[in-house]
Amino acid sequence: MSKKAWIIFAAICVVLLGGLIFISSKDKIDVSGVDANKIQKANTQSGDIADHVYGKADSKVVLIEYGDYQCPGCGSAYPNVKAVTEKYKGQVAFIFRNFPITSLHPNARVAAAVAEAAGLQGKFWEMHNELYETQSNWETLNSSERTDYFVGVAKKLGLNTETFKTDLASAKVNQKISYDQAIGKKINVNATPTFYLNGKGLDQSSWSDQDKLDATIVAEMKNNGISVPETPAAQ
Repeated sequence: MSKKAWIIFAAICVVLLGGLIFISSKDKIDVSGVDANKIQKANTQSGDIADHVYGKADSKVVLIEYGDYQCPGCGSAYPNVKAVTEKYKGQVAFIFRNFPITSLHPNARVAAAVAEAAGLQGKFWEMHNELYETQSNWETLNSSERTDYFVGVAKKLGLNTETFKTDLASAKVNQKISYDQAIGKKINVNATPTFYLNGKGLDQSSWSDQDKLDATIVAEMKNNGISVPETPAAQ
């Protein structure tokens, strides 16, 4: 190959490499300036989908879970978390962020998309609960079976199923899941479930026992001057 040909070849390679870098950086999610402990508003990087918050959105006590809908540990923690966040929904904010680990749970990302698609029709928490409460029904389904199953669940929850199917495969839903994962990776989340209470990680003994989780949240409420609601006396 002549010198001139080599120069032309090298120039083409530089242009192609630059193009690939541009494409890669264009889609890259930058969460370097994100405070993982704060409620995330909708933004372009999150597919214009905000954090899903259950309870008192402006509370001084915020519990955040990084979860995987197919994860057995998340499924086991779910009843404890649901009971406590329901009990203190007037005092505490609970946020669920997607962290599907597809190398272990092949249906996890699809399930996350199912929840987010339901959220676009105002039924995120209803679908969130349904996914955990029926985990054993869908966790082993193949790609064709799971689509039919999840569309059936969407119908059960009163969603527009055609809109649901479109949203399920949409870029904005995919972006939201990736955004949640990026925030988790930023703070070194590497397993599910992972919980943070006002920025402090909770160990397994706290979230795997309902009474301990309750006590942990109550202590944080008191530390922040939040009155603990009285428990009705047993009849």
